[in-house]
Amino acid sequence: MALLKEHLERTGGRVQTRFPPEPNGILHIGHAKAINFNFGYARAHNGVCYLRYDDTNPEKEEEKFFTGIWIWSSGFEPWKITHASDNFGKLYDFAVELIKRGHAYVCHQQYEEIKGHNPPPSPWRERPIEESLRLFEDMKKGKIDEGAATLRMKTTLEDGKMDPVAYRIKFTPHHRSGDEWCIYPTYDFTHCLCDSVEDISHSLCTKEFQSRRSSYYWLCNALDIYCPVQWEYGRLNLSYTVVSKRKIGKLITAGIVRDWDDPRLFTLTALRRRGFSPEAINKFCSKVGVTMSQTVTDPLLLESCVRDELNVTAPRVMAVLEPLKVTIQNFDKQVKLSVPNFPQDANKGSHEISFEKTIFIEQSDFKEVSEKGFRRLTPDQTVGLKYAGHVITLNKVVKDSSGKVTELLVNCESTETAQKPKAFIHWVSSPLTCEVRLYERLFKHKNPEDPAEVPGGFITDCNKDSLTIISDALVEHTVKQATVYDKFQFERIGFFSVDPDSNKQRLVFNRTISLKEDPGKL
Repeated sequence: MALLKEHLERTGGRVQTRFPPEPNGILHIGHAKAINFNFGYARAHNGVCYLRYDDTNPEKEEEKFFTGIWIWSSGFEPWKITHASDNFGKLYDFAVELIKRGHAYVCHQQYEEIKGHNPPPSPWRERPIEESLRLFEDMKKGKIDEGAATLRMKTTLEDGKMDPVAYRIKFTPHHRSGDEWCIYPTYDFTHCLCDSVEDISHSLCTKEFQSRRSSYYWLCNALDIYCPVQWEYGRLNLSYTVVSKRKIGKLITAGIVRDWDDPRLFTLTALRRRGFSPEAINKFCSKVGVTMSQTVTDPLLLESCVRDELNVTAPRVMAVLEPLKVTIQNFDKQVKLSVPNFPQDANKGSHEISFEKTIFIEQSDFKEVSEKGFRRLTPDQTVGLKYAGHVITLNKVVKDSSGKVTELLVNCESTETAQKPKAFIHWVSSPLTCEVRLYERLFKHKNPEDPAEVPGGFITDCNKDSLTIISDALVEHTVKQATVYDKFQFERIGFFSVDPDSNKQRLVFNRTISLKEDPGKL
């Protein structure tokens, strides 16, 4: 109680949380929930939240994973940015003190001997304190080979695992401390002590860390330092995907996806590249909510949140993915048309496009033979051109030597005098050529990691047709000045985001999401 009183005096009773990612891979959609919970809980109680990099394993950490933390653009800004490695000196002192109190010892059992939940007791568990102190100092000075000794704590985790490792030897330079250290603390040792040092009031973590709660409390109490409260909640899982860093690494190595930000993945950088906004992801996390139970959510809920957000933020433009040239024989001028950016809200402005003799429509908007239910252009059916104020009638179909339709010759008539057509279609004139990337689900099954559902393993479940690249799509010239991550709604097609691969010569668009939940309804 005295330690708690001192903590409250230091913080003024303020709620202090932390989001502690390990920088050994890019954050994924599950981390978005953790970001929302940690930052959101602090915000709701007028508190603060740290961003603390849990950087105690130099073998797996890379600088790109530090810069890949996508928080600021999500509306959450850390009160302070810290690193677990900031406390290497304090952590070492804590370890020495733990040995002196008889709660830790240097052990020589190999990893294979102590892994699992019921390893044989260490023959060095009752090693004299002075001997452990001397050997721990030797570990620090690099006098003991890697793997030949560890420092273990005299406690049992809730899952039955005895004497978790506190320190191990790694002759690997650290990205921040260089060669200063050759011993590094483990998560079980570091996490609660850093929380204590930073005066965290609520240690919020997912259910898999529940088995470590007892050691969390035990270690703080064994050292007589302030102990925060640990609360666990159910992690966020999505069907039709994998988020394990190790498994994503395998997908990259196998060439199935190109990197951590491949838009078919559910890492935060991948979702950003695909065009999912932070606001939509936050809304999704809010809808999922916080429960104690482990749940699996269908990506359709995330897509619905993205769709709702983009519907009011992504300006409309016209693009044609599979162009078919149309020449209007009775139209020989160029007309400038003012088109609304958001047809439902005139206050959001407009942009200007050209309507000329030559336009391009989607190949799928024309059929040589009429079909029941088809409402667009056929030899005996007219179709309207959206925003142009004209209806076109087919005169002639031009084909190449193989019989493929290459051009349509048509006449146009004003909508004021023409018979009302059954449908209006989008089109482009004097367009830009661009590349469009269409994405489908990467995995065929709901649970690609479940051996019962996918006996061959998640790699065998990959959809070979999850990416379609259209190299010569056409889009309005008004998007020429678009910058990376700008988002648009291609009318009648879907929402698209400008990809970082774009350059001055060529825009590249990723399809963010279709206009409706069922693409077949388009």
